[in-house]
Amino acid sequence: MSMDERFARALGAGVLECWGQLPQDIQHAIFEAAVLAGHHDERDEALREQLAVFLHDNHPRTITHT
Repeated sequence: MSMDERFARALGAGVLECWGQLPQDIQHAIFEAAVLAGHHDERDEALREQLAVFLHDNHPRTITHT
């Protein structure tokens, strides 16, 4: 694993840890950035919905913008 990958995983884990305390505009910006970062081809079309469900199920304060 490269240092970039290690840092991305660490930052991602940190964001998930405090997701519910983040302001909604920050949640939205991170969500959109994650969708763009994770979307590589047509198979990823469902990523937005899957990520929204994951965040909503794990962080009740999440407001999804699908």
